[in-house]
Amino acid sequence: MGLFGLFNKKKKETLDKGLERTQQSFFSKISKAIAGKSKVDDEVLDELEEVLITSDVGVETTIKVIERIEERVARDKYVSTSELHNILRDEIASLLAENNSEDNEDWDLPADHKPYVILVVGVNGVGKTTTIGKLAYQFKNAGKKVYLGAADTFRAAAVEQLCIWGERVGVPVIKQQMGSDPASVAFDTLSSAKANQADVVIIDTAGRLHNKVGLMNELKKIKDVMKKVLPTAPDEVLLVLDGSTGQNAFEQAKQFSAVTNITSMAVTKLDGTAKGGVVIGISDQLKVPVKYIGLGEGMEDLQLFNRRQFVDSLFGK
Repeated sequence: MGLFGLFNKKKKETLDKGLERTQQSFFSKISKAIAGKSKVDDEVLDELEEVLITSDVGVETTIKVIERIEERVARDKYVSTSELHNILRDEIASLLAENNSEDNEDWDLPADHKPYVILVVGVNGVGKTTTIGKLAYQFKNAGKKVYLGAADTFRAAAVEQLCIWGERVGVPVIKQQMGSDPASVAFDTLSSAKANQADVVIIDTAGRLHNKVGLMNELKKIKDVMKKVLPTAPDEVLLVLDGSTGQNAFEQAKQFSAVTNITSMAVTKLDGTAKGGVVIGISDQLKVPVKYIGLGEGMEDLQLFNRRQFVDSLFGK
């Protein structure tokens, strides 16, 4: 097995381990739901609906999955409970495919956008700054020149934490004094990155959802100021969510989508929870692709989301 194959195997093992609690919880619930049953009938579907909802897949997405299985049962006339796992797996994989969650394989960036600019949003405590640090590590590992912008100027801890990550990874962090204008930090970061021919710029922002109008205006100002340096910026608006909070993460996603145009998501802390099903529901309901998932504390435990591997790990394949 070549080096690339070994690396992929290690990534898959990390994914399997990270989703272990979700997988065990999910299938213990399904086993109870179909115990003593030989075919998929209305009672089994009712039980399955409850399993999906309590696994944080979400009500609307659950109803969609159940309806698809009902159609299959009606078409095939008889579906055994032993076939249910494979049918459920197929339907979840189809949902993720429909919602543009791509099978990302590497940390490459569009060649025509340099630097590639990622604006990161999310409430405090979801692992936003840590995710930025891990992203910086992964991009640098892939041979990219990375700049970080500390535009969460409302929390001293946020700037300090980002600077620590910058030192740890070995990438420059552009910052200003506490309370400075976040848009000014973004402008300085992009100007410096452009002058130094950086490949990727990742900008942290403050996560204050209690004042949606203020947040919306702030994000708009940051975007407008960045366009003065790079007309295409930002290339990506990344929403970071804490997977362990289940449906709370879904609510946060809806609220952030209401104030800015989210283009991708990172779901963190999946290794410490049985709520991994939230990835399916969030992706389905928001029609925004999950691009990264966090599976542990290590630098390499932030992975590019691969829907095939995710479903395989979720179903223990």
